[in-house]
Amino acid sequence: MKIDSAPVTLAGVNPTISQPEIEESTQSHLATAIIEPVEDSPKKQEPALAVFATTFVTIFLAEIGDKTQLSTLLMSAESHSPWVVFLGSGAALITTSLLGVLLGSWVSKRFSPKTLDKSAGIMLLFISLTLFWDIFHG
Repeated sequence: MKIDSAPVTLAGVNPTISQPEIEESTQSHLATAIIEPVEDSPKKQEPALAVFATTFVTIFLAEIGDKTQLSTLLMSAESHSPWVVFLGSGAALITTSLLGVLLGSWVSKRFSPKTLDKSAGIMLLFISLTLFWDIFHG
């Protein structure tokens, strides 16, 4: 008995390992799928250029038009020393980024990704609720 079925694709699973082997039973003419468990493979590290590009684009887009950029613009106009303001704001951004990287590295070694995801979700929910509270009762 031939069984036709559509292919099933599972994200993050090697298709050559996850395909069930079909054995036909001679007595009942029913097919039985034998599915072997797939071992979790470690996540491959992305190339440095891809990480750099993703980080650059994300931070660049997040910083456009924010209060830091507006403060830098106003300080530059007020001081008439744009290069000194550029160097000061650049040093400040590098320092805050360094703190973020060091803290992120420390946290990632002590907590599982699942715990970090849940913690980030709870913090964002708390911030959202606080902002809504300020809008309606402020």
